[in-house]
Amino acid sequence: MGLPVMFPEMALNCTLTMQPPPPNFTLLILGATGLVGSQCLKLALCDSRISRVIAPTRHPMPAHPKLINPVLDFENLPEADWWNADAAVCALGTTINLAGSKEAFRKIDAGYVLTSARLLRDAGCARFVLNSSLGADERSRNFYLKVKGEAEAGLMSMNFEALTLVRPSLLAGGPRPERRYGEELGLWLARYLGRLIPAKYRPVQTSAVAAVMHEAALSDRQGLYLIESDELQHYSTGKS
Repeated sequence: MGLPVMFPEMALNCTLTMQPPPPNFTLLILGATGLVGSQCLKLALCDSRISRVIAPTRHPMPAHPKLINPVLDFENLPEADWWNADAAVCALGTTINLAGSKEAFRKIDAGYVLTSARLLRDAGCARFVLNSSLGADERSRNFYLKVKGEAEAGLMSMNFEALTLVRPSLLAGGPRPERRYGEELGLWLARYLGRLIPAKYRPVQTSAVAAVMHEAALSDRQGLYLIESDELQHYSTGKS
């Protein structure tokens, strides 16, 4: 049975008017070392509403009193008690160039995401938030957008109590550990063309994406929420 789809503005509003999460709230973060995921991690560690943060990574992270950091190989994800989180945010992702091939890219951006989501769902996780992409569509002729759409479709079939799909355009606001030339060109053009570019296609601050994902994970709303890139343009981390 499918989940109801809410309009993007309703999804944003719900993040600002939610009930406080239950005590001893546990949030799991996938992709916690990346551009968006690292900001999600900072928000979670600083948020008094969250008692425990679980961040599985390939390499150890600096210790923190709230942080549980399983070090693992995403090729062989284990069944473990720490999958039992109240909510999860996922910022896993790479590029075809970095992955080395289209199939390696699909394995990470769809395979790792969906395998992790199944382990979370089976352990009792009720809420899942994905950092996807503008234009994600499993029927797309663009391979990148097709894979992003496959990940979204797979998540929708799992029937989480709440699923939020965040679809930003180009990401701005922080250095990446690797160069992404297409992204750099897009950001350069956006600086010069400014408001001539429709809001939907303008770069989005990573802080806005992380803030929306964080609040969506803590929200008490149920159902499927699609938050498109133009909605992210209006989101400020200072709103209340």
